[in-house]
Amino acid sequence: MRELMTKLEQASALDRVGDRLQRVVQSILRPQRVRDALHGVWLGHPLHPAMVQVPVGSWISAAVVDLLPGQRRAATALVALGTFSAVPAAVAGLNDWAGLARDQRRIGLVHAASNSIGLALYAGSLAARLNGRHGLGRALAYLGLSAASTGAYLGGHLAYKQGAQTTQSVSELHRISDGWHSLADMATLPQRQLVTREVDDVSVILYRHGDEVTVMLERCPHQSGPLGQGEVQEINGHDCVVCPWHGSTFRLNGGEVVHGPSANDQQVLPTRVVDGMLETRLP
Repeated sequence: MRELMTKLEQASALDRVGDRLQRVVQSILRPQRVRDALHGVWLGHPLHPAMVQVPVGSWISAAVVDLLPGQRRAATALVALGTFSAVPAAVAGLNDWAGLARDQRRIGLVHAASNSIGLALYAGSLAARLNGRHGLGRALAYLGLSAASTGAYLGGHLAYKQGAQTTQSVSELHRISDGWHSLADMATLPQRQLVTREVDDVSVILYRHGDEVTVMLERCPHQSGPLGQGEVQEINGHDCVVCPWHGSTFRLNGGEVVHGPSANDQQVLPTRVVDGMLETRLP
C-alpha cells in the first residue's frame, strides 16, 4: 500500500483531470463567504471531516442492521440518510481539495472517485430497496461500503501522511524551549507593520498596535506560507494578515482565522515587556 500511495502521489497523469476539476470547483464556489463556510472557518476546524461522520456512521449501521431479521425499514432509512448526507459532505470536501498542493490533489482525486463510486452504489441500493428488491439492495450496499472504505483509507493518507487541511505550523511550538525569550526593543518596533524575528530558530511575526504587540508563528497553518511577507488588511475593524500564497487570513490580535482555505486559527504566543524589551514564551 505504501508503494501504491507513493505512485499515486507522483502520478502526474492525474493532473489533466485534476487541474480541470479544480478550475470548475473554483468557478462554481467563487463567493468568499461560501468557500469560508465550506472550509469550516466559522467552526475553527475543517468542516468536511465533521460532515462525513453522518454518511459513514449511517452506512456502517446499515451494514449491521442488514444482518438482522425483520429490519428492512431500518436499513432502508439508514441507507437513505447516508446517501443524502454524503452530498453536502462531498461539496465541502471538493472545496478543501481545490486549495491543496498538486501531489495532495492527486490522492484527493482518487479519494473522491472512490467515494463517488460508493455513493452511486448506495443510491442504487436505496432505489432497489424502495422497489422491494432488498436482496439486491443489500448487495449494492456492501459493495458501496467497500468503495467508501477505500476512500476513507485514501482520506486518512491525505490528512495524516500528506497533512492536507491539518495545521502546518503548530509543530513549530515543539522546537521552542521553555522560559521567556527576548525578541526586540519596544522602542525600535514600528507601528502597524509586520516584523519577522526568530525564537530558537522558529520564525515569528511581530505586530505592534499602540502599546500592544502580537507575536504569532510565521508559517501559515494551511500550506506553510510566509505570513511575514503577507499584507496587512483591516477586516471588520480588526487588523489581519493575509497569507501571500493562498490568501488565508488571520486576525493579528488573536490569531483567529477570518478567511480560508485555512480552517485553523494561527498560534499566538504570550508576551511581556521587561525593561523596555519585548519577551515571549510558549503558551
